[in-house]
Amino acid sequence: MASASSLRSLLRPARATAMSRASMSLRSSIASSRSVHITADASSADPSSIPESQSDAFKVQLSPDSFKEYRLDGYGGGPALEYETSKEKLVWMYESMVKMRRMEMAADSLYKQKLIRGFCHLAIGQEAVAIGMEASMKAEDKLITAYRCHPFTVMRGGSIKSVIAELFGREAGISKGKGGSMHMFTPTFFGGNGIVGAQVPVGAGLAFAQKYNGDKNAVFAMYGDGASNQGQVFEAYNMAKLWNLPCVFICENNKYGMGTPAERSSMNTSYYTRGDVIPGLQVNAMDVLAVAAATKFASEFTLSDKGPLVMELVTYRYGGHSLSDPGTTYRTRDEIQAMRSSSDPIQGLKSKILEWGVIDESSLKKIDKAAKEEVDQAVEEAKKSDWPAEKTLWDDIYYPGSEPAYMRGREREEVHYYK
Repeated sequence: MASASSLRSLLRPARATAMSRASMSLRSSIASSRSVHITADASSADPSSIPESQSDAFKVQLSPDSFKEYRLDGYGGGPALEYETSKEKLVWMYESMVKMRRMEMAADSLYKQKLIRGFCHLAIGQEAVAIGMEASMKAEDKLITAYRCHPFTVMRGGSIKSVIAELFGREAGISKGKGGSMHMFTPTFFGGNGIVGAQVPVGAGLAFAQKYNGDKNAVFAMYGDGASNQGQVFEAYNMAKLWNLPCVFICENNKYGMGTPAERSSMNTSYYTRGDVIPGLQVNAMDVLAVAAATKFASEFTLSDKGPLVMELVTYRYGGHSLSDPGTTYRTRDEIQAMRSSSDPIQGLKSKILEWGVIDESSLKKIDKAAKEEVDQAVEEAKKSDWPAEKTLWDDIYYPGSEPAYMRGREREEVHYYK
Protein backbone atom coordinates (compact mmCIF):
# COMPACT_ATOMS: atom_id res chain seq x y z
CA MET A 1 0.00 0.00 0.00
CA ALA A 2 1.30 3.45 -0.92
CA SER A 3 2.21 5.77 1.96
CA ALA A 4 0.32 9.00 2.58
CA SER A 5 3.35 11.05 1.50
CA SER A 6 3.80 9.15 -1.77
CA LEU A 7 0.07 9.46 -2.48
CA ARG A 8 0.28 13.22 -1.98
CA SER A 9 3.21 13.43 -4.35
CA LEU A 10 1.24 11.51 -6.99
CA LEU A 11 -1.81 13.75 -6.59
CA ARG A 12 0.14 17.03 -6.59
CA PRO A 13 0.77 17.23 -10.38
CA ALA A 14 -2.86 16.32 -11.12
CA ARG A 15 -4.12 18.91 -8.67
CA ALA A 16 -1.80 21.56 -10.13
CA THR A 17 -3.00 20.71 -13.63
CA ALA A 18 -6.64 20.96 -12.54
CA MET A 19 -6.00 24.31 -10.85
CA SER A 20 -4.20 25.56 -13.96
CA ARG A 21 -7.12 24.52 -16.15
CA ALA A 22 -9.59 26.18 -13.80
CA SER A 23 -7.50 29.36 -13.83
CA MET A 24 -7.33 29.35 -17.63
CA SER A 25 -11.08 28.73 -17.81
CA LEU A 26 -11.72 31.66 -15.47
CA ARG A 27 -9.46 33.95 -17.48
CA SER A 28 -11.13 32.86 -20.69
CA SER A 29 -14.64 33.53 -19.37
CA ILE A 30 -13.58 36.90 -17.96
CA ALA A 31 -11.90 37.89 -21.22
CA SER A 32 -14.93 36.91 -23.28
CA SER A 33 -17.27 38.86 -20.99
CA ARG A 34 -15.08 41.94 -21.43
CA SER A 35 -15.45 42.20 -25.16
CA VAL A 36 -19.27 42.25 -25.19
CA HIS A 37 -19.91 45.81 -24.10
CA ILE A 38 -16.81 47.86 -24.82
CA THR A 39 -16.34 48.71 -28.49
CA ALA A 40 -14.87 51.98 -29.73
CA ASP A 41 -16.33 52.48 -33.21
CA ALA A 42 -20.02 51.52 -33.07
CA SER A 43 -21.43 55.01 -33.72
CA SER A 44 -22.89 55.97 -37.09
CA ALA A 45 -23.94 59.10 -38.96
CA ASP A 46 -25.84 59.88 -42.14
CA PRO A 47 -23.21 61.27 -44.56
CA SER A 48 -25.79 63.58 -46.13
CA SER A 49 -26.42 65.24 -42.74
CA ILE A 50 -22.77 66.13 -42.12
CA PRO A 51 -22.16 69.83 -42.93
CA GLU A 52 -19.12 71.23 -44.72
CA SER A 53 -18.49 73.73 -41.92
CA GLN A 54 -16.23 72.66 -39.08
CA SER A 55 -18.42 74.38 -36.48
CA ASP A 56 -21.96 73.46 -37.58
CA ALA A 57 -23.64 70.76 -35.52
CA PHE A 58 -24.81 67.37 -36.77
CA LYS A 59 -26.28 64.25 -35.18
CA VAL A 60 -24.45 60.99 -34.49
CA GLN A 61 -26.31 57.76 -33.76
CA LEU A 62 -24.81 55.83 -30.85
CA SER A 63 -24.94 52.05 -30.62
CA PRO A 64 -27.94 50.60 -28.72
CA ASP A 65 -25.32 48.77 -26.61
CA SER A 66 -23.80 52.06 -25.40
CA PHE A 67 -25.87 52.20 -22.21
CA LYS A 68 -27.60 50.04 -19.64
CA GLU A 69 -30.06 51.64 -17.24
CA TYR A 70 -31.09 51.00 -13.66
CA ARG A 71 -34.19 52.57 -12.07
CA LEU A 72 -34.25 55.38 -14.64
CA ASP A 73 -37.75 54.59 -15.94
CA GLY A 74 -39.31 56.79 -13.30
CA TYR A 75 -37.16 59.70 -14.44
CA GLY A 76 -37.95 59.56 -18.14
CA GLY A 77 -35.27 57.04 -19.07
CA GLY A 78 -31.57 57.30 -19.82
CA PRO A 79 -29.55 59.17 -22.44
CA ALA A 80 -30.82 59.46 -26.00
CA LEU A 81 -28.92 57.44 -28.57
CA GLU A 82 -28.57 60.58 -30.67
CA TYR A 83 -25.58 62.77 -29.82
CA GLU A 84 -25.03 66.21 -31.29
CA THR A 85 -21.49 67.17 -32.16
CA SER A 86 -19.46 69.05 -34.78
CA LYS A 87 -16.37 68.42 -36.86
CA GLU A 88 -14.23 70.71 -34.74
CA LYS A 89 -15.39 69.00 -31.54
CA LEU A 90 -14.53 65.58 -32.95
CA VAL A 91 -11.08 66.85 -33.95
CA TRP A 92 -10.62 68.29 -30.42
CA MET A 93 -11.55 64.91 -28.91
CA TYR A 94 -9.09 63.07 -31.13
CA GLU A 95 -6.30 65.58 -30.54
CA SER A 96 -6.84 65.53 -26.77
CA MET A 97 -6.82 61.73 -26.56
CA VAL A 98 -3.63 61.54 -28.64
CA LYS A 99 -1.94 64.13 -26.41
CA MET A 100 -2.95 62.31 -23.23
CA ARG A 101 -1.65 59.01 -24.54
CA ARG A 102 1.61 60.63 -25.60
CA MET A 103 1.95 62.21 -22.16
CA GLU A 104 1.36 58.90 -20.40
CA MET A 105 3.74 57.07 -22.74
CA ALA A 106 6.39 59.69 -21.96
CA ALA A 107 5.79 59.15 -18.23
CA ASP A 108 6.24 55.41 -18.75
CA SER A 109 9.57 55.94 -20.49
CA LEU A 110 10.81 58.50 -17.96
CA TYR A 111 9.90 56.19 -15.08
CA LYS A 112 11.95 53.41 -16.65
CA GLN A 113 14.85 55.87 -16.97
CA LYS A 114 14.46 56.49 -13.21
CA LEU A 115 13.71 60.17 -13.79
CA ILE A 116 10.33 59.59 -12.14
CA ARG A 117 10.26 57.83 -8.77
CA GLY A 118 7.60 56.48 -6.46
CA PHE A 119 4.04 55.57 -7.38
CA CYS A 120 2.88 56.20 -10.93
CA HIS A 121 -0.47 55.02 -12.31
CA LEU A 122 -1.08 55.55 -16.03
CA ALA A 123 -4.33 55.75 -18.00
CA ILE A 124 -3.16 54.33 -21.33
CA GLY A 125 -6.26 52.79 -22.92
CA GLN A 126 -8.66 54.82 -20.77
CA GLU A 127 -8.33 58.16 -22.60
CA ALA A 128 -12.00 58.27 -23.65
CA VAL A 129 -13.02 58.66 -20.00
CA ALA A 130 -11.32 61.99 -19.24
CA ILE A 131 -11.83 63.47 -22.71
CA GLY A 132 -15.43 62.32 -23.10
CA MET A 133 -16.33 63.71 -19.69
CA GLU A 134 -14.61 67.04 -20.32
CA ALA A 135 -16.47 67.38 -23.63
CA SER A 136 -19.77 67.69 -21.71
CA MET A 137 -18.71 69.30 -18.44
CA LYS A 138 -19.02 73.01 -17.65
CA ALA A 139 -15.85 74.85 -16.70
CA GLU A 140 -17.25 75.36 -13.18
CA ASP A 141 -18.22 71.70 -12.59
CA LYS A 142 -16.18 69.89 -9.95
CA LEU A 143 -14.35 66.58 -10.29
CA ILE A 144 -12.49 64.38 -7.83
CA THR A 145 -10.89 61.00 -8.51
CA ALA A 146 -8.39 58.46 -7.22
CA TYR A 147 -4.74 58.19 -8.26
CA ARG A 148 -5.00 57.55 -12.03
CA CYS A 149 -5.38 61.27 -12.47
CA HIS A 150 -2.95 62.74 -15.01
CA PRO A 151 -5.38 63.25 -17.96
CA PHE A 152 -8.03 64.77 -15.66
CA THR A 153 -5.45 67.27 -14.39
CA VAL A 154 -4.77 68.52 -17.91
CA MET A 155 -8.42 68.51 -18.94
CA ARG A 156 -9.41 70.50 -15.85
CA GLY A 157 -6.96 73.32 -16.48
CA GLY A 158 -3.46 71.97 -15.93
CA SER A 159 -0.76 71.65 -18.58
CA ILE A 160 1.28 68.73 -19.82
CA LYS A 161 4.44 70.46 -18.58
CA SER A 162 2.95 70.93 -15.10
CA VAL A 163 2.05 67.23 -14.89
CA ILE A 164 5.47 66.00 -16.08
CA ALA A 165 7.27 68.48 -13.78
CA GLU A 166 5.17 67.23 -10.87
CA LEU A 167 6.17 63.67 -11.68
CA PHE A 168 9.80 64.84 -11.61
CA GLY A 169 9.22 66.53 -8.23
CA ARG A 170 10.16 69.93 -9.69
CA GLU A 171 9.08 73.45 -8.80
CA ALA A 172 7.13 73.89 -12.05
CA GLY A 173 4.90 70.96 -11.10
CA ILE A 174 1.21 71.58 -10.64
CA SER A 175 1.61 70.88 -6.90
CA LYS A 176 5.00 72.64 -6.80
CA GLY A 177 6.81 69.31 -6.90
CA LYS A 178 5.46 68.17 -3.53
CA GLY A 179 2.52 66.01 -4.60
CA GLY A 180 3.80 63.58 -7.20
CA SER A 181 1.70 61.34 -9.41
CA MET A 182 -1.24 60.90 -7.06
CA HIS A 183 -1.73 64.46 -5.80
CA MET A 184 -2.50 66.94 -8.55
CA PHE A 185 -5.10 69.70 -8.30
CA THR A 186 -6.67 72.63 -10.16
CA PRO A 187 -9.40 75.05 -8.99
CA THR A 188 -12.11 72.63 -10.24
CA PHE A 189 -10.19 69.36 -9.87
CA PHE A 190 -9.77 68.10 -6.32
CA GLY A 191 -7.26 65.33 -7.00
CA GLY A 192 -5.66 62.81 -7.31
CA ASN A 193 -6.15 60.99 -3.97
CA GLY A 194 -4.00 58.13 -2.71
CA ILE A 195 -6.30 56.51 -0.14
CA VAL A 196 -8.56 53.95 -1.83
CA GLY A 197 -12.16 55.19 -1.87
CA ALA A 198 -11.52 58.15 0.46
CA GLN A 199 -12.26 60.70 -2.25
CA VAL A 200 -15.89 59.55 -2.63
CA PRO A 201 -17.29 61.11 0.58
CA VAL A 202 -15.19 64.21 -0.17
CA GLY A 203 -17.00 64.33 -3.54
CA ALA A 204 -20.32 64.16 -1.71
CA GLY A 205 -19.09 67.06 0.42
CA LEU A 206 -18.27 69.07 -2.69
CA ALA A 207 -21.79 68.41 -3.94
CA PHE A 208 -23.19 69.52 -0.56
CA ALA A 209 -21.24 72.77 -0.91
CA GLN A 210 -22.72 73.39 -4.37
CA LYS A 211 -26.25 72.90 -3.04
CA TYR A 212 -25.64 74.89 0.15
CA ASN A 213 -24.23 77.85 -1.79
CA GLY A 214 -26.88 77.68 -4.50
CA ASP A 215 -24.33 76.99 -7.26
CA LYS A 216 -25.70 75.09 -10.25
CA ASN A 217 -22.59 72.98 -10.77
CA ALA A 218 -22.45 69.21 -11.05
CA VAL A 219 -19.92 67.20 -9.06
CA PHE A 220 -18.34 64.04 -10.44
CA ALA A 221 -16.94 61.76 -7.71
CA MET A 222 -14.89 58.98 -9.29
CA TYR A 223 -13.51 55.73 -7.95
CA GLY A 224 -12.34 52.42 -9.39
CA ASP A 225 -13.92 48.99 -9.34
CA GLY A 226 -11.29 48.04 -6.75
CA ALA A 227 -12.71 50.67 -4.34
CA SER A 228 -16.35 49.81 -5.01
CA ASN A 229 -16.75 47.64 -1.89
CA GLN A 230 -15.51 50.32 0.51
CA GLY A 231 -18.00 51.17 3.24
CA GLN A 232 -17.38 54.89 2.82
CA VAL A 233 -18.64 54.67 -0.78
CA PHE A 234 -22.03 53.44 0.43
CA GLU A 235 -22.10 55.97 3.25
CA ALA A 236 -21.57 58.71 0.66
CA TYR A 237 -24.39 57.27 -1.48
CA ASN A 238 -26.70 57.37 1.54
CA MET A 239 -25.96 60.97 2.49
CA ALA A 240 -26.18 62.14 -1.12
CA LYS A 241 -29.61 60.58 -1.55
CA LEU A 242 -30.88 61.80 1.81
CA TRP A 243 -29.94 65.37 0.92
CA ASN A 244 -30.60 65.08 -2.83
CA LEU A 245 -27.11 66.29 -3.70
CA PRO A 246 -26.01 67.10 -7.29
CA CYS A 247 -23.40 64.32 -7.28
CA VAL A 248 -22.62 61.85 -10.04
CA PHE A 249 -20.82 58.87 -8.48
CA ILE A 250 -18.67 57.30 -11.20
CA CYS A 251 -17.18 53.83 -10.99
CA GLU A 252 -14.34 53.80 -13.53
CA ASN A 253 -14.39 50.05 -14.12
CA ASN A 254 -11.26 48.90 -15.94
CA LYS A 255 -12.05 45.31 -14.93
CA TYR A 256 -9.14 44.84 -12.49
CA GLY A 257 -8.66 46.12 -8.95
CA MET A 258 -4.85 46.05 -8.99
CA GLY A 259 -4.32 42.43 -10.10
CA THR A 260 -7.70 41.05 -9.08
CA PRO A 261 -10.44 40.59 -11.70
CA ALA A 262 -13.67 42.29 -10.68
CA GLU A 263 -15.48 38.95 -10.73
CA ARG A 264 -13.26 37.63 -7.95
CA SER A 265 -13.68 40.60 -5.60
CA SER A 266 -17.30 41.69 -6.10
CA MET A 267 -20.41 39.53 -5.86
CA ASN A 268 -22.20 42.12 -8.02
CA THR A 269 -20.10 43.53 -10.85
CA SER A 270 -22.96 45.64 -12.26
CA TYR A 271 -21.62 48.59 -10.35
CA TYR A 272 -24.23 50.97 -11.72
CA THR A 273 -26.91 49.04 -9.81
CA ARG A 274 -25.24 49.27 -6.41
CA GLY A 275 -26.78 52.55 -5.27
CA ASP A 276 -29.92 50.79 -3.98
CA VAL A 277 -32.66 53.39 -4.69
CA ILE A 278 -30.24 55.70 -6.53
CA PRO A 279 -30.67 55.35 -10.33
CA GLY A 280 -27.74 54.04 -12.33
CA LEU A 281 -26.26 54.07 -15.81
CA GLN A 282 -23.62 51.80 -17.34
CA VAL A 283 -21.63 53.28 -20.23
CA ASN A 284 -19.37 51.90 -22.94
CA ALA A 285 -16.36 54.02 -22.01
CA MET A 286 -14.14 52.92 -24.87
CA ASP A 287 -16.37 55.08 -27.11
CA VAL A 288 -15.61 58.73 -26.38
CA LEU A 289 -18.93 59.82 -27.92
CA ALA A 290 -20.89 57.54 -25.59
CA VAL A 291 -19.00 58.97 -22.60
CA ALA A 292 -19.72 62.52 -23.74
CA ALA A 293 -23.44 61.74 -24.19
CA ALA A 294 -23.65 60.02 -20.80
CA THR A 295 -21.86 62.88 -19.03
CA LYS A 296 -24.24 65.42 -20.57
CA PHE A 297 -27.20 63.33 -19.41
CA ALA A 298 -25.75 62.85 -15.91
CA SER A 299 -25.08 66.55 -15.48
CA GLU A 300 -28.59 67.53 -16.58
CA PHE A 301 -30.11 64.79 -14.42
CA THR A 302 -28.45 65.77 -11.19
CA LEU A 303 -28.84 69.55 -11.74
CA SER A 304 -32.59 69.20 -12.24
CA ASP A 305 -33.04 68.34 -8.54
CA LYS A 306 -33.33 64.60 -9.18
CA GLY A 307 -30.53 63.85 -6.76
CA PRO A 308 -27.45 61.69 -7.24
CA LEU A 309 -26.73 59.19 -10.02
CA VAL A 310 -24.40 56.18 -10.04
CA MET A 311 -22.60 55.88 -13.38
CA GLU A 312 -20.30 53.02 -14.36
CA LEU A 313 -17.78 53.72 -17.10
CA VAL A 314 -16.65 50.35 -18.49
CA THR A 315 -13.12 50.76 -19.81
CA TYR A 316 -9.79 48.92 -20.00
CA ARG A 317 -6.19 49.74 -19.13
CA TYR A 318 -3.45 48.36 -21.34
CA GLY A 319 -0.69 48.57 -18.74
CA GLY A 320 -0.43 47.31 -15.20
CA HIS A 321 -2.11 48.82 -12.17
CA SER A 322 0.99 50.96 -11.71
CA LEU A 323 4.42 50.99 -13.33
CA SER A 324 5.65 48.44 -10.79
CA ASP A 325 3.08 45.97 -12.14
CA PRO A 326 3.84 44.28 -15.49
CA GLY A 327 0.10 43.68 -15.93
CA THR A 328 0.50 40.21 -17.45
CA THR A 329 0.57 37.90 -14.42
CA TYR A 330 -3.20 37.95 -13.94
CA ARG A 331 -4.34 38.26 -17.56
CA THR A 332 -3.02 37.03 -20.89
CA ARG A 333 -1.11 39.07 -23.43
CA ASP A 334 -3.69 37.90 -25.96
CA GLU A 335 -6.46 39.57 -23.96
CA ILE A 336 -4.59 42.88 -23.90
CA GLN A 337 -3.76 42.69 -27.61
CA ALA A 338 -7.36 41.84 -28.47
CA MET A 339 -8.54 44.99 -26.70
CA ARG A 340 -5.85 47.12 -28.34
CA SER A 341 -6.72 45.86 -31.81
CA SER A 342 -10.51 45.85 -31.56
CA SER A 343 -11.56 48.49 -29.03
CA ASP A 344 -8.91 51.22 -28.86
CA PRO A 345 -10.67 54.55 -28.16
CA ILE A 346 -8.29 56.61 -30.30
CA GLN A 347 -8.43 54.28 -33.29
CA GLY A 348 -12.20 54.00 -32.90
CA LEU A 349 -12.71 57.76 -33.16
CA LYS A 350 -10.12 58.01 -35.93
CA SER A 351 -12.04 55.52 -38.07
CA LYS A 352 -15.23 57.58 -37.64
CA ILE A 353 -13.48 60.86 -38.44
CA LEU A 354 -12.26 59.36 -41.72
CA GLU A 355 -15.57 57.64 -42.48
CA TRP A 356 -17.54 60.87 -41.93
CA GLY A 357 -15.09 63.04 -43.88
CA VAL A 358 -14.28 65.27 -40.90
CA ILE A 359 -10.62 65.63 -41.90
CA ASP A 360 -8.32 63.46 -43.99
CA GLU A 361 -5.56 61.02 -43.06
CA SER A 362 -2.75 63.52 -43.65
CA SER A 363 -4.38 66.00 -41.24
CA LEU A 364 -4.64 63.29 -38.60
CA LYS A 365 -0.94 62.50 -39.04
CA LYS A 366 -0.14 66.18 -38.51
CA ILE A 367 -2.13 66.09 -35.25
CA ASP A 368 -0.21 62.98 -34.16
CA LYS A 369 3.12 64.62 -34.97
CA ALA A 370 2.19 67.88 -33.23
CA ALA A 371 1.09 65.98 -30.11
CA LYS A 372 4.42 64.17 -29.90
CA GLU A 373 6.33 67.42 -30.37
CA GLU A 374 4.26 69.18 -27.69
CA VAL A 375 4.86 66.40 -25.17
CA ASP A 376 8.58 66.19 -26.01
CA GLN A 377 8.92 69.95 -25.51
CA ALA A 378 7.01 69.79 -22.23
CA VAL A 379 9.35 67.06 -20.98
CA GLU A 380 12.45 69.10 -21.82
CA GLU A 381 11.05 72.22 -20.16
CA ALA A 382 10.06 70.22 -17.07
CA LYS A 383 13.62 68.85 -16.82
CA LYS A 384 14.97 72.42 -16.66
CA SER A 385 12.73 73.36 -13.75
CA ASP A 386 14.43 73.81 -10.37
CA TRP A 387 13.96 71.52 -7.40
CA PRO A 388 11.69 73.03 -4.72
CA ALA A 389 13.58 75.15 -2.20
CA GLU A 390 13.95 73.51 1.21
CA LYS A 391 12.08 76.37 2.88
CA THR A 392 8.95 75.56 0.84
CA LEU A 393 8.54 72.33 2.83
CA TRP A 394 6.66 74.45 5.38
CA ASP A 395 4.34 75.98 2.78
CA ASP A 396 0.84 74.73 1.93
CA ILE A 397 0.39 72.71 5.13
CA TYR A 398 -2.33 75.17 6.13
CA TYR A 399 -4.46 77.49 4.03
CA PRO A 400 -2.51 80.78 3.70
CA GLY A 401 -3.28 83.03 6.65
CA SER A 402 -4.53 80.22 8.88
CA GLU A 403 -1.15 78.88 10.02
CA PRO A 404 -0.34 78.41 13.70
CA ALA A 405 2.49 80.38 15.30
CA TYR A 406 4.98 77.57 14.63
CA MET A 407 5.28 74.03 13.33
CA ARG A 408 7.61 71.31 14.62
CA GLY A 409 9.58 69.21 12.15
CA ARG A 410 11.06 65.74 12.40
CA GLU A 411 12.95 66.50 15.60
CA ARG A 412 12.20 68.64 18.62
CA GLU A 413 14.84 71.20 17.67
CA GLU A 414 13.52 71.49 14.10
CA VAL A 415 10.92 74.26 14.42
CA HIS A 416 9.56 76.65 11.81
CA TYR A 417 7.96 79.89 12.97
CA TYR A 418 5.19 81.29 10.76
CA LYS A 419 4.68 84.45 12.82
